[in-house]
Amino acid sequence: MPLRLLAAAAFALILTACTTARDGPPPREPSVRPPAMDAGPRPEPAKRLAMADLPGWAVEDHAAALSAIRQTCGSSRDPAVAPACVRARDVRPENARTFLEQTFLAERYAGEGVLTAYFAPVYPGRRQPDDVFSAPVRARPDDLTVADGGIVLQVLPDGSAQPYPDRTAIEARSTARPLAWMRPEELFFLQVQGSGVLVFEDGRRTKVLYAAHNGRPFVGIANPMRDRGLLPRDNTSGDAIRNWLAANRGPAADEIMRLNPRYAFFSLAPDDGKPPVGAANVPLPTGRAVAVDPAFHIMGELLWIDGEAPLLIGAFPTYRRLVTALDTGGAIKGEVRADLYLGEGPQAGAEAGRVRHTLRLYRLVPR
Repeated sequence: MPLRLLAAAAFALILTACTTARDGPPPREPSVRPPAMDAGPRPEPAKRLAMADLPGWAVEDHAAALSAIRQTCGSSRDPAVAPACVRARDVRPENARTFLEQTFLAERYAGEGVLTAYFAPVYPGRRQPDDVFSAPVRARPDDLTVADGGIVLQVLPDGSAQPYPDRTAIEARSTARPLAWMRPEELFFLQVQGSGVLVFEDGRRTKVLYAAHNGRPFVGIANPMRDRGLLPRDNTSGDAIRNWLAANRGPAADEIMRLNPRYAFFSLAPDDGKPPVGAANVPLPTGRAVAVDPAFHIMGELLWIDGEAPLLIGAFPTYRRLVTALDTGGAIKGEVRADLYLGEGPQAGAEAGRVRHTLRLYRLVPR
């Protein structure tokens, strides 16, 4: 993301399917809806609901929803939202529910999908390697280029090009000037999330931002770990995965992490204390921003998520709230698919790692 944040997912994700799935932004895709197909009958227009009819609307924090709209609606690429954005600035918090109900209707996307979550990790870093902090944080290589269509290539010394190497090949290469050193499993999670913060021995904090990836497909490791009996079927959360990788640091953990050929490169920046920025170039409000598939959604789109029936133990039973589409992610694919940003640090990570819920998704449209 332009951080595209953290791009960040359920932390868990991380791990995949069973938890979230972010790994840094994919090559830039147009944030437009796909053209309608000419063949076959056209579907009937979606039925529009009053906001009061949305599941969970009565217990929503309407003032918080209004605040999030104020923070993010300037990013909307839908001109129809602009008048509502202007009016929202003058609404008092106690009038938020009335304003939202009088301003918007909800239009449900067909079918059900998956809700996951992601977060901004805060990990320890080192300026020199040791037996524990043995994984180099790599900058974008000089030989990496992105061709037309978002194809990631390696430019060879003779000027020819080939697909960029996978995780295993990259990790086998030495790096002369690493940005920092991390625990291997935490670097892996950082790559899945897309960016985060490193805290060094002297207490100094540095943002580590997504710079590029190697163009290989993202492959989650939760399902393979479950299928191999390394984790129980109902506990492939981010915490469970990271704990296993830490306990088996070395060849066993490396083998599992290398099942995911996607590899992310980073840059460092001063920690300004501000939230990460997503693909829409807007700071991500905690609990009110989602990553979506830009083939089906536009940045700045207002959505209502209705997530229930979690698959992982320890998860909150439901996530029902108004959110804004502000980010993308390499594993976030499909129309009814969302990755909820839950904030920074270990507490957010623990929650995000347990989010894998059945999702019903609604688009908010001005009356």
